[in-house]
Amino acid sequence: MLTRTLGRSGIKVTGLGLGCWAIGGPFYRDGNPVGWGEVDDAESLRALAHALDLGVTFFDTSDVYGCGHSEKILGQAIRGKRTNLVIATKFGNVFDSDSRQIVGASADPEFIRRACDASLQRLGTDYIDLYQFHLGGYPVKEADVVRDALEGLVAAGKIRAYGWSTDDVERAAVFAKGDNCAAVQQRLNLFEGSEEVLNLCENENLASVNRGPLAMGLLTGKFEKSSQMPANDVRHGWDFQQGEQARRLDKLAQIRDVLTSDGRTLAQAALGWLWARSSVTVPIPGFKTVAQVEDNVGALKRGPLSNEQMREIEWILAE
Repeated sequence: MLTRTLGRSGIKVTGLGLGCWAIGGPFYRDGNPVGWGEVDDAESLRALAHALDLGVTFFDTSDVYGCGHSEKILGQAIRGKRTNLVIATKFGNVFDSDSRQIVGASADPEFIRRACDASLQRLGTDYIDLYQFHLGGYPVKEADVVRDALEGLVAAGKIRAYGWSTDDVERAAVFAKGDNCAAVQQRLNLFEGSEEVLNLCENENLASVNRGPLAMGLLTGKFEKSSQMPANDVRHGWDFQQGEQARRLDKLAQIRDVLTSDGRTLAQAALGWLWARSSVTVPIPGFKTVAQVEDNVGALKRGPLSNEQMREIEWILAE
């Protein structure tokens, strides 16, 4: 099975982790949905159990996903199985669990310590392997204070390593100066992503943890021109008949045959593209069902796309 290392931490993980945003269920910012619609907790637990049975060792969540709900579900799934698993979560948002509303943000050192303790409790563990700053646009000039607070959590034994979920290379570079920084979580897939951030990860011995590796579901092939998303889904308002999503749908149609030429599903090929793109990438596709976990984890057996596939995809996308 394909494996990766979380940068300079030396922590070994399966080549992909599973992203637990969707299983948090609905939650909102300023009245707008930032979750993935309704969720069935029983199915989420079955899916997580299946992932464990298939050998997945890396799981990524955040305290804000479902305003604490995702961490609680993941905590239930890993109870009694924690030893060989690598758990990543995030902090920075202030939320109300009862109303499922994000009500603010903070990166004050004392807040970070409280947020870490709260995540530890919800996850049912006494340490977090990778603790990630979730405020991607936080001021660069203040980021060293956040980094130093995280170094303090490493010293206290509450976390093993840390990273920043950001697509800005200048911000990522501030964290890269920390001894126990291990990763940058960046948006990266066939259609989007910062080359500068990826290069920083390669040069600084950091993992590039890839959020949105399936372009929020578009790269699974399940959408068509007439598709519409529910009102409580973060993708509500996507227009597949015009604009950016329509353009990507057309591009996917052009590269579909190349992606699936060796028997992979579209999702498996999109993940294989990321592994072929760089040796530091660790995609974290999301899921809601056992079937989605089965499809995503199946990519591990097939590994990276071939050089020939990569060249042909690059040529088509450049048109």
